[in-house]
Parts: sequence; C-alpha cells; structure tokens
Amino acid sequence: MAPLPDYRPKQLSLGPLEAEILNIVWQLGKASVKNVHDRILADPNRELAYTSVTTVLRRLTDKGWLECNKRGKAFYWQPLLTKQQAEVIKAHEQLQQFLKVGNPDVIAAFADSLDEADSAKIQAIAKRIEAARQAREEK
Repeated sequence: MAPLPDYRPKQLSLGPLEAEILNIVWQLGKASVKNVHDRILADPNRELAYTSVTTVLRRLTDKGWLECNKRGKAFYWQPLLTKQQAEVIKAHEQLQQFLKVGNPDVIAAFADSLDEADSAKIQAIAKRIEAARQAREEK
C-alpha cells in the first residue's frame, strides 16, 4: 500500500453520484462533461441531465477531488489524487476514528470478534508497522 499522501481533499465525504462520477474520471484520466455524461448514459436504464454532470464535477472540484482546466472552448476535469491514494486517505481516516474510541475494552471486544484470516491480517499489519518504525529509527 502506498504511503499517506501529502495532499488531502477539503471534504472526504462523497454522495453516490459524486463517487460514481469520480470513478469515471479516474478511469478516463481526464474527462469533459460530455465524456462523463456519455459514459453514464451508456447504461440504457440511466437518465441524467448534462447539467447535473456539470454540477457534480464542479462540486468535486470544490471539495478538492478534481481540478478543472480549459482547453479551447471545452473544460476538462482530472483527479488530484489517484484512486489508490484516496483509498489510503479513507482507510487512515477510518482508523483514526476507530482509535478515538480510546476504550481498551471496546477495542478488545472488537479484536475478540475477528476470525483467523482477520487476525492474520492484523498480525501482518503489526509487522509492517514495526518495520516502518525501525526504518525511521535508522535514519
């Protein structure tokens, strides 16, 4: 997994349509309103106004997920983070929320509910944390 990126969007929470459109922009790398609108309407069961796509792209820009550049008469949006970086940020945020509980009994109850596979994952994470600490101390 990649390290925690230095850049962070202003607002992490996304609505379902925002998340869908952000995923489309990630897939395309750079996209115009038309590119995104066409991708959504490729599903014959979907209807969405062109102006709604524009609104959501602007909202994602305001939240710090996308940047907008004008080329000629067209506007193009591109992500400020990769999908992997976004996943790292969201996982970090969730971990911070979990650790805020601060009650060892709650955390112990959570740990007791883990199955073997989850326990193995946590042990692997603990080993990586220890390796990262050792690497920092060696610097």
